[in-house]
Amino acid sequence: MQQLVITRLSGRIVSALFCGNDLLQINVEPQNVSLLGSIYVGKVKNIVKNINAAFVEIAENQMCYLALNEKASPVFVKSKPNEKICIGDEILVQISKDAIKTKNPSVTTKLQLAGKYMVLTHGDKRISVSGKITEESVRNRLTTIIKGEVSKDRTFGIIVRTNAQDAEDALLKVELKTLIEEYDTIVQQGIYRSCFSKIYEAPTGYLCDIRDGYDINIENILTDEKDIYDSIKQYLVKHQPLDEAKLQFHKKENCSLNMLYGIETKLKKALQERVWLKSGGYLVIQPTEALTVIDVNTGKAISGKKDVEKHFLKINCEAAKEIAKQLRLRNLSGIIVVDFIDMKEKGAKKELISVLCTELKKDSIKTTFVDMTKLNLVEITRKKVRKPLHEQWKMDKNEVQG
Repeated sequence: MQQLVITRLSGRIVSALFCGNDLLQINVEPQNVSLLGSIYVGKVKNIVKNINAAFVEIAENQMCYLALNEKASPVFVKSKPNEKICIGDEILVQISKDAIKTKNPSVTTKLQLAGKYMVLTHGDKRISVSGKITEESVRNRLTTIIKGEVSKDRTFGIIVRTNAQDAEDALLKVELKTLIEEYDTIVQQGIYRSCFSKIYEAPTGYLCDIRDGYDINIENILTDEKDIYDSIKQYLVKHQPLDEAKLQFHKKENCSLNMLYGIETKLKKALQERVWLKSGGYLVIQPTEALTVIDVNTGKAISGKKDVEKHFLKINCEAAKEIAKQLRLRNLSGIIVVDFIDMKEKGAKKELISVLCTELKKDSIKTTFVDMTKLNLVEITRKKVRKPLHEQWKMDKNEVQG
């Protein structure tokens, strides 16, 4: 079973998911307040046709990037004869990406409201079920429940999340009703609000970790910070009453959660470039602006070995399991290119790909094996949800050298 541990390090809130003493995933709250997920009344200041984008101001001198190729129906503050966005329009926008370095935040008109069991999506009327729910009878059951609770003339769709497969019908209906009421409030009241108004504020990152976690595996939610405990309790009572009993307050007097779980030490280790394998091989993980490159090295793993090809396969399979773990731990996303140790036999390559695909399916975030190229480079893609760990936690380079 797993524990979600939430505490403070250097004044920043850290949420770490553990299985026993093994760190599976870690997120660090930004020092500046994240805007991600919040909804504003924004004003279109400029439209750049050659990149099919607009720049929308959501606060005084706070400009955001809006791609105009989305198939969504914008919510205009003032009624219009058509849905074409023009300079001067006031529209409801949601922050889809925080500002990164010199890049402005990105916004979308495809408003989304997430619950534990489902996500409500504006402008897309489809009802869909998470691809991780594979049993057809369960998928049909969930679809039937949703269709029975929503009207045909709705302006939104519903995406059923993986968590829903074990939830009772009554819980699903309650959450759906809550999301619809929240959505109606945002759309109906938002059109009367003044420009730059914040219509909806998304939950903080650590509350999202609680909401998005696959609760059947999480046994305890632990914190040693009183204000965080109170915030979590308030959230659980309102949104996830069945999980309230999992929340525990750990008194710091004897030993802090950081010391008890070795969070800071494990965090620094997760930022190192080199990751050693039990076999004696190692990975070199190098994130770049465009993609992440992972190199698999034999190290001392084949020293004195006779059947080298067999040991290449063994190291590669071990590396595949560790890579899947590191993608989640470091929250690496986008394009990932892996240079495994070259193997001659087609059967060995097939076995490696099978192991890798099996491990990638365990990730709660959509992660896809794309292909193995003629140069034996493996291509993987992983959906971006948050910034990678190395951007979340800026550290002195001397601290993270492996």
